[in-house]
Amino acid sequence: VMETGEGVDWGTAENLPFGSLQAEGVRCRLTGQDVRRGTFSHRHAVIYDKNNGRRYTRLGHLTPDQAHLEIYDSPLSEVGVLGFEWGYSLDSPDALVAWEAQFGDFANVAQVIIDQFISSSEDKWHRLSGLTMLLPHGFEGQGPEHSSARLERFLLLCAEDNMQVVNMTTPGQLFHCLRRQVLRPWRKPLIIMSPKSLLRHRGAVSTLDELSDGQFQRIIPDDPSIDPSKVRRLLLCTGKFYYDLVDRRQKTEANDIGILRVEQLYPLRAEEIQARLAPYGPDVDLVWVQEEPWNMGAWYFMRARLPEMLGYDVPLRCIARPESASPATGSGASHKLEQTLLLDEVFS
Repeated sequence: VMETGEGVDWGTAENLPFGSLQAEGVRCRLTGQDVRRGTFSHRHAVIYDKNNGRRYTRLGHLTPDQAHLEIYDSPLSEVGVLGFEWGYSLDSPDALVAWEAQFGDFANVAQVIIDQFISSSEDKWHRLSGLTMLLPHGFEGQGPEHSSARLERFLLLCAEDNMQVVNMTTPGQLFHCLRRQVLRPWRKPLIIMSPKSLLRHRGAVSTLDELSDGQFQRIIPDDPSIDPSKVRRLLLCTGKFYYDLVDRRQKTEANDIGILRVEQLYPLRAEEIQARLAPYGPDVDLVWVQEEPWNMGAWYFMRARLPEMLGYDVPLRCIARPESASPATGSGASHKLEQTLLLDEVFS
C-alpha cells in the first residue's frame, strides 16, 4: 500500500491518524474490549512474540520524540470504563481519547454515561469533551446484539450541536474524521458507527492521495457516471448499506437510481444537503433507505429534520425492514432473505 498508494483499508486508515497525530505531538488513548488487536482483528496495534510472549506496540516506536500512546484492553464493565474515559477526556482536551465497544449494542450497559454525561454535559455544566466512541454497526446476519449500535438512540439525544454522529463508508473518511477530532480548536463528543464487513471489503478502500490531499465529506455525491438529469429515484443512505445498493445498481444497470451517502448524520446542515440535491429534478422520488427496521436507524431523525430543510412540499419516504422489537434476526438465512427483499423494493 505504501509503495503503490492504492488499496488503503480500514485498519491502515485508522492506524495512520493515530500515528501521524503522535508524530505531531498529540497524545492518543484507546481503551475497550480487545482494542489491542481490534475486535475483528483489523487493528493489530499490539503484537506478541510467540516464542517468549513479549509484547510489542507498533505505534509506540515511530519517532524518538513522538507523543505518548496508551492502548488498553479493558474489563467487561462498560459503564465503569466509559465513565472513566469521559472523565479522562475532560482532563486531557489536547489528546485523542477513544473507547471502542466490542459490539455496538454492548454500549447499552453504559447508557447512563451517554445520557447523563456525554450528550448533555456541555448544556448542563459547560464541560466540553472530545471523547470518541467506536461502535461496531452493520446488519450481516450475526444476530441482534451483533448488528445494531442503536444509532437511533444517539440521534434522539442530538440537539444544540452537542455531539457528532457519523456512519462512514471509506477508510479515507475515517482518517480525516479522527484527525479533525483533535486538531479542531473545539471539543465535541464523536460517535462513530464502525463497520465490520467493510474492514475487508474490496470496495471500501482509499488512496494515500485521498488521505494526504483530501478532507472529510459530510455528504458524498454519487458516481460521476450517473447523470442527475436522468435519475428518477434518489436514494439517501448511510454507512455499510451503500455497498449493497451500489452493487445491486451495477448488476441491474439501474442508472436511473441515484445514491447519496450521508456520512455525518449530525450535525446535519440544511445548506449542505440542499447543495447535494440541487442537480436533481424537482420530481425525483426522494427515498431514505436503511437496512435497520423502520422504527430504528436514522429514519425517524431524518423524517423530523429533512422536511424543514427541504420544504414540507418535498415528498419523502422510507424503505427499510419492517418495524421490529428486536434489532435483527439471529438467522443467517433469514437475514439474506430480508436483505434481498429490501433491495428488491428499493429497485422496483
